Amino acid sequence: MSKIENLKTRLHPRNRNRAHYDLNAMTAAVPELVKYVKPNKQGADSIDFSKPIAVKLLNKAILQHYFNIYYWEFPNKNLCPPIPGRADYIHYIADLLSENNNGTIPTGDKVRCLDIGTGASCIYPIIGVSEYGWQFVASDTNSKSIDSARQIVKANPSLKAKVACHLQKDSDSFFHELIQTGDKIDVTICNPPFHASAAEAKEASRRKVKNLSGKNVKSITLNFAGIHTELIYPGGEYKFIHDMIVESKIYSRNCLWFSSLVSKESNLKGLYKLLDKVGIKEVKTIEMGTGNKSSRIVAWTFLNSKEQLAW
Repeated sequence: MSKIENLKTRLHPRNRNRAHYDLNAMTAAVPELVKYVKPNKQGADSIDFSKPIAVKLLNKAILQHYFNIYYWEFPNKNLCPPIPGRADYIHYIADLLSENNNGTIPTGDKVRCLDIGTGASCIYPIIGVSEYGWQFVASDTNSKSIDSARQIVKANPSLKAKVACHLQKDSDSFFHELIQTGDKIDVTICNPPFHASAAEAKEASRRKVKNLSGKNVKSITLNFAGIHTELIYPGGEYKFIHDMIVESKIYSRNCLWFSSLVSKESNLKGLYKLLDKVGIKEVKTIEMGTGNKSSRIVAWTFLNSKEQLAW
């Protein structure tokens, strides 16, 4: 198996997976992955991305090889996040924080981050701790997802003192009880639920399988496709981020930057209007892309430039 050196140039320059996967290193880290290596359309060895278990094994190999994470287990029904795209979010947030730090990326546990909807995989805290040594609060409204995230943190020594997992008992809140009076959070991050209904989520999964396998399928294997709270919110992505923005105003003095992924470009116009309405001082839109998929981070702050520098 050979390593293909050309770069995935849409990924962040610091992303460890800009080059195509070193399959020798990946299969050395997780030998079970060998079963899912096969030639692609160009005849080069690749992973069979149409098989959910293959994707999870590749992610485990990436985490072990690059981040020294040796335990990463969660139920088959939970979402299996693509590591390169998740890493890009963290790297771009590091760039954002550097703007308030004389151009230097802040590292170490003095940087405090809040992950809204961490999921069973706890992926953003894993990458943020591994790359920059930041401190994380990882929250979720699903108790089983939090149990899984806690087990991952407990099993990996590098995470134990850096990540605190908290169950958000109020499913209608994002920050309530997670941000206390006097708390200072440098940044909040979030990958919001994308779909407005279970039917919409199922159809999206069917399209994804067709794109990966080239086959029309009536019944699909939903392993690692995600549970309800990871995928679905009444009103979809727009309503989720809308509600988050409204609540963020309550904690305007507690946080330097709030942020969220926004997958649908059509949602931006309405979100910008809302941000203006709630009185934010600055908004930044950071474009991202992996493969043929485009996305972006929207970050907002209620602090003016002087207050940002003083932070």
